[in-house]
Amino acid sequence: MGKASWYGDAHQGRRTASGEIYDMKGMTAAHRTWPFGTRVRVTNVANAKSIVVRINDRGPFVDGRIIDLSRAAARELGVLGTGVVTVRLEVLEDAAGGTPAGR
Repeated sequence: MGKASWYGDAHQGRRTASGEIYDMKGMTAAHRTWPFGTRVRVTNVANAKSIVVRINDRGPFVDGRIIDLSRAAARELGVLGTGVVTVRLEVLEDAAGGTPAGR
């Protein structure tokens, strides 16, 4: 578990670390180390809402945060109003299409 934040308008149309163009309407996210293409279930601990995002960028670059969500992903989780929430992360599929051990 850890803190999630989101990024939107200021980054719209710019290249992500993966080389993709950032689309704040997509269900994507930034993580410091997971491979690009990794699919992750993100659950908002406060309201139990859950989404699946694809890692396509690097970040967050703020201490204490573990993932940065696209604007669309943040909206689905109910994060837009608060800006930062506690989330639980679960890797569903790594970039090579495999699932984590034990799944």
